[in-house]
Amino acid sequence: MAFAVWFTGLPGSGKTAIASRAAAILKKKGIDVKILQLDEIRRILTPTPKYTDEERDIVYASLGYMAKLLTECGVNVFIDATANKRKYRDSARNIIPQFAEVFVRCPLSLCMEREAHRKAAFSPKGIYNKSAQTGANVPGVNVPYEEPLKPEIVVDSDKMNPGESAKKVADAIITLYGEAHGN
Repeated sequence: MAFAVWFTGLPGSGKTAIASRAAAILKKKGIDVKILQLDEIRRILTPTPKYTDEERDIVYASLGYMAKLLTECGVNVFIDATANKRKYRDSARNIIPQFAEVFVRCPLSLCMEREAHRKAAFSPKGIYNKSAQTGANVPGVNVPYEEPLKPEIVVDSDKMNPGESAKKVADAIITLYGEAHGN
């Protein structure tokens, strides 16, 4: 059976960089992984996002269900999404038999600095600048970010570079699920 691994952390913590590098490491070992990047998928689900709690409930439930369907078809999945509420990640954990969380831990100040300069293809620009606007819903600033209670993998992206973090994640995934999960 395929696995799903949810990369969670504040915007700008390094989720996308680490997930893509970890996927490349696993691919060299014959383990294919499909990355579900929320910022890309959100453009289809909510083309003009409001980032309300109700919208987030729908978007994260949809993301978890997509991952479930893919794993049932034998596709390994990385979910690249902040998911500021623990319940979003726990919901996916409850419906996907082989599920793990990667907590990309990073201080808010460094996330803000990184986010101001990131060039991710699908990420909205200026997330933290928007937190000053009335009604803003930026995780870690205007709305709480609930850290995972027992993540299977933790990387401190302020202490490790993306390559080191990706290697730690890939090694942990192989330890959790073995090398027989190639597609």
